[in-house]
Formats: sequence, structure tokens, C-alpha cells
Amino acid sequence: MRILVVGGGGREHSLCWAISASPLCTKLYCAPGNAGIAQVAECIDVAAEDIAGQVALARREKIDFVVVGPEVPLAMGLADRLAEAGLKVFGPSQKAAQLESSKGFTKELCKRHNIPTGAYERFTDADKAAAYIRAQGAPIVVKADGLAAGKGVVVAETVEQAIEAARDMLSGNRFGAAGASVVIEEFLVGEEMSFFALSDGEHVLPLIGAQDHKRAFDNDKGPNTGGMGAYSPAPIFDAAMQKRVMDEIILPTARAMAADGMPFKGVFYAGLMITAQGPKIFEYNCRFGDPECQVLMMRLKSDILPALIACADGSLKHFDLRWSSESALTVVMAAKGYPDAYQKGTEIRGLDAASKVEGVQIFHAGTKFGTMGPDGKRVLANGGRVLNVTAMAPTVAEARNRAYRAVDLIDWPEGFCRRDIAWRVVGSHR
Repeated sequence: MRILVVGGGGREHSLCWAISASPLCTKLYCAPGNAGIAQVAECIDVAAEDIAGQVALARREKIDFVVVGPEVPLAMGLADRLAEAGLKVFGPSQKAAQLESSKGFTKELCKRHNIPTGAYERFTDADKAAAYIRAQGAPIVVKADGLAAGKGVVVAETVEQAIEAARDMLSGNRFGAAGASVVIEEFLVGEEMSFFALSDGEHVLPLIGAQDHKRAFDNDKGPNTGGMGAYSPAPIFDAAMQKRVMDEIILPTARAMAADGMPFKGVFYAGLMITAQGPKIFEYNCRFGDPECQVLMMRLKSDILPALIACADGSLKHFDLRWSSESALTVVMAAKGYPDAYQKGTEIRGLDAASKVEGVQIFHAGTKFGTMGPDGKRVLANGGRVLNVTAMAPTVAEARNRAYRAVDLIDWPEGFCRRDIAWRVVGSHR
């Protein structure tokens, strides 16, 4: 099969890495791709958000199957346009993608179907939002209703901070149209988890869980980011907890989406808080997590491609996937300044040495090739989150040691990373 992966981040590199190993894959393209993806796929410079360009590319290259990585093209209707063009695609329709593109849509669906989530209200008026915040008190969570690249969430410690965040979002200064409506919700106390399940619109296949680290700096300090690292498995998410999440959250969601005439075909990504009362969902995403996808692909022993095709074909019912019992951990290396202003174009050295560490795979997130040097192409930083240094080992502690050993071999003074990934399992600092 001729496969096209849409996107150019670390999630897409890990998907390309896994798909390229499939015996079904005869030719792999990625658009736009990055410097790392170029090692396993032919990269074509078409932006993920260029809907017409992606459809034209898929037609021109006679693509048999398209895998859409990021959320923005799904929210813009890329899966619908590809299907209209007679192309098979992994990823939900524009309507089903509202699970991620509208926080309010998801909260209202949870309320209607008694799916456990935090109490909330939705506002377009800043004064009404402020009055609600004062009535509720802090800590409290303020979210831009639309897509904001994982950065549209403020966990406010004080009432004043929450009101400022709501006014900032609703003014359009912070996230533009994504902040035209805000969801203000209860601050849930517990341990955060990411859980993934494939869906063909009717049947759902549970994958595995991973624990993400959203804050920019060690000890969960600093602003929220798209994710600074992840590991799998996490001790809190055992088989009994997975069953509860499937029975109480994922399966009711899949049934509700189908009943509402927007069957979800793709991957459910449930952002969960494991509270004293049990699991509660605080957000849904309509695509694989980034950086969680990187640890999932490392632990997956089965061929991913037939499972993705089964989601599109409606034949997931008889599917099963095998997972390694080993642990996987990824450390995100980001440009200094991320998630705010950061510099692009700085050179990254030492990648070959780092990738030789046992059990390590380096997935590129925001990279590009620079001009040719005497020793070949230079790799340059081209984004906020730039590299995902990922390792497998028998234990989380060993995987972490391997990942940081590789990080320390990378020569990139303009980058930074957290040094405490998986602190809940193996302590805070390495």
C-alpha cells in the first residue's frame, strides 16, 4: 500500500517509524514531515492545514490510505474531503472532531450521558465568567473553548488569576477565535493519565495508558505546554482502572457519538484525572497524544497499520494488539523560551551518538535540514518542541536513565528539557 501521513511533529515521526515497518507499506509519504521523518518516509512540503493541497497530493501520488496526525486538519474537515475524493482515511469527521475542537461540546455531551467529568459552565461574556469564578473560588480551571495547540488551559491558583485568564481569552488577545467562548471548570484533584482507544464508529479497541507531564519545568512548575515528556505503563493505571475507564467513559462516548449521527472513527484520546471517586474525563482529543504516541509506538509489538485500516473499514471488532511488558519513556527537548517566544534555526549536534544508546529512538518534532556542511546535512531546530528522546527498558527507572544518557550526548545549547520525567515512579531528579 501507498501510505500518506499528514503532519510534521514527533507524533507523526513515531507513526511513520511504526508504519514503515509494516509489510503492507510499499511506499510511505509524509506531508510536510521533518528532518527525522525524512529517514523513513518521502517528505513533501504541503502544510497539514492545507486541506486542498493534502487531497491533491493524495490523488496525485495514488495514495491507498491516509493517516491524519494533528487535530487542526481534522477540525477543518480533512477526513471528510478525503472521503469525498474516494480516499480511505484514519481520523474522525469534522463533526466527530468537535470532541477536541470544542471543549463545550464535550462537556455538554458528558453531562447529557452521565459521563464522569468536573462541574463546569461555558461563557462568552467576561463579566458573567468573572461572577461565576468569584462564586466558585479557586483553584479553578479556565479553558479556551477552541483549539490552542495544548496551551489554552490555565490552572488558576487565585480568583484574580482566573478572572484575568478568562478576560484575556474572551478579548481575543490570547488565542483569537479559539477563545471566543471559555469553559470554566472544577479543579479536579488526583493523578493525571492519558488513555487511548481505537474506534471504527461502532466497536472500540482499548490501547494502553501513558502519563504525560504538561508543565514546562521540573516539579510541575511553569506554564502549561503541549507536553514535556511521557512514560508508559503508569502504576496507577492497572487493568481494573482501564476497565472502569472503558465502561464509564470511552464506551458511553462512542455510543453517544453514534446515536447523535457522528460516529467516531479514529483514536479516542481521553485526558483523565484519577480522583478519589474514580476516573473523570477533563478533555477529549481526536488524535494520538504528543508525546504519548511516541511511548505507545515503542511498546506496540503488533503491526499498527492493519489496526488503523480497520478503523476506517469498520472491522475493528475482531482485532487485538500485543504490547511489550517493558517500559517506555520520552523526554521532550524544547527551544528555550517555549511555550512562549523562542528562537528557530539553531543547530543541533550529537544526534548520531545519542541514538546509539541502547534502547533509544529519537523522534524529531520541530526540525528541518540546514544547508549542507562538509559532513552532510545539518539539523536545525524549527519549532517549540524539537526532539523526543525515547527509550525502552525493563523498568521505568532504566528507561529514564537511558533517555537522559542520550539527552546528555545531544549538543544543543539553545534547548532545554525537564529532568524529572516519571517523578511519580522514580523520584524527582536525575
